[in-house]
Amino acid sequence: MTHPALQGWRPTLLDLLLSLAVVVAGLVESFGRQGPLPGQIDHPVPLAAGAVAAGALLLFRRRFPMTMLLLLTADGYAVRVVTDAGYYAAWHFYSTLILVHTVASAAELRSRRGLGGLVCVLTTYGYLQTFQHNDMAEVLISAIFMGVAYTSGILLRRQIDQTMRLTAHTTRLELEREERARWAVTEERNRIARELHDVISHNVSLMTLHTGGVRMLLGDDRARERDLLLGVERAGREAVEELRLMLGMLRGADGNGPEALQPSLDRLNDLVTQVGEAGLEVRLRIIGEPYPLPPGLDQSAYRVIQEALTNVLKHAHAAKAEVVIGYDRVELSVEVTDDGTGHPPGGGHGTGHGLIGMRERTAMYGGALVAGPVPGGGYRVSARFSPTGLSAAS
Repeated sequence: MTHPALQGWRPTLLDLLLSLAVVVAGLVESFGRQGPLPGQIDHPVPLAAGAVAAGALLLFRRRFPMTMLLLLTADGYAVRVVTDAGYYAAWHFYSTLILVHTVASAAELRSRRGLGGLVCVLTTYGYLQTFQHNDMAEVLISAIFMGVAYTSGILLRRQIDQTMRLTAHTTRLELEREERARWAVTEERNRIARELHDVISHNVSLMTLHTGGVRMLLGDDRARERDLLLGVERAGREAVEELRLMLGMLRGADGNGPEALQPSLDRLNDLVTQVGEAGLEVRLRIIGEPYPLPPGLDQSAYRVIQEALTNVLKHAHAAKAEVVIGYDRVELSVEVTDDGTGHPPGGGHGTGHGLIGMRERTAMYGGALVAGPVPGGGYRVSARFSPTGLSAAS
């Protein structure tokens, strides 16, 4: 049965490579230096077994770093006792440096676990100083290497912590950006719904009033027709009331009634005048013969031009702008071009809430919107509404 601490854990490829390197190096050292002379190994088998054990310990270095360091120290001491020799194996020192680095990278030094790791490192360093042939140079060399291994582990941990913080911060910013984009889409759709509410309520009210007028003009001998018209009139009033209940909540606190002037391309000259008073020279050009548009599409086209000109004033640093409206029986096109710096609508950093609103309005009528810098300088917003949206005007 797997120990709970090992469930879902497995050594990485780096762990396997380090373990294999220590085992192979230990075997080469143990049997390659076998001999009776000073500096050679009289008993290679215990030394080789110790190298294999050290390699196995490295497999668990990330899961139990302090435990593995202490067990490695015990492994080195056991080999020393069995062989009864003062020879210190190189594989043990390499393994010690690897585990010291791992212990330092496992926890913050100021934490309880970090202090425990430091105690384990000092214990291991103390063991290295028990060999009788160590001189001051050996003491300093081992201190330098272990200090570098420990410091590199601390630096690695801090780098990992910083990377994780930056990743979390980036993820949070991305979520906030998506939330702002969703909010902008919802807000724009609510705005469109309020305008549609006004248009539909106004037109249904007119239909109801006209139906009532026709009913009153009919004589008493047209009772059947009068009853039918009365039913239409009642249905119209009920429809207006339903619209008021369902969509009326979407109206702003300062929303105007149905009789208020609605945004329309017929009022585009007023918009151009207002923008001109704000300091932007606007040229209006109309291609084709204007014809009556469905109220919702008329409002959407007007709002696209209004939003584009507003963004030119706010962000483009432009002196001139041109508005081109193209009428034909296939599509309605709207184009706004400026001579500014070419910053995207909705802000200079590409958040694009203005673009979101314009795309929503254009897509609602089956059209498409393209926006981007113009070669040679400036920025262009181009919206085209599909034939479906124009069918009522034909």
